Amino acid sequence: MSDKFLERLWEMAPGFITGTPHAQKLGMKFVAVDKGRATMSLPYNPEIVGDKKNAVIHGGAVTTLLDQASGLAAVAGFDTLGATATLSLRIDYMRAATPEKTIIAEAHCYKATKHVAFIRAVAHQGDENDPVATSQACFMATGPRVTAEDMA
Repeated sequence: MSDKFLERLWEMAPGFITGTPHAQKLGMKFVAVDKGRATMSLPYNPEIVGDKKNAVIHGGAVTTLLDQASGLAAVAGFDTLGATATLSLRIDYMRAATPEKTIIAEAHCYKATKHVAFIRAVAHQGDENDPVATSQACFMATGPRVTAEDMA
């Protein structure tokens, strides 16, 4: 991976939040990106609570967080830059999120072919060995692809 590729990833990665109204509405935050890896967070917000009695964030918000982080990891997993689309996304919920704590999603592209990236991700609240949820996903490269050097 070239320094230019990583530089471009850091330039475009915040757009996964700012360019997605749903992610903005939920209050997601971009944290980090590296080759084949991405981290995003979802700060606690009473407006996205699904279980009012127990003040637990709605599972749909956790799904969106995992999908967004996984999509960025997919983009970062290909050798060229371009758009991706979710082909499949499986979520396994492990426990209810602890109220008033941020949820962190860490996604890893463990394999990328020319057109498909395979991603594993975990959503946790500070201890990835005690996940709120995990996911397995596939993303497809769509549209034109460019190298980081060609973008300069």
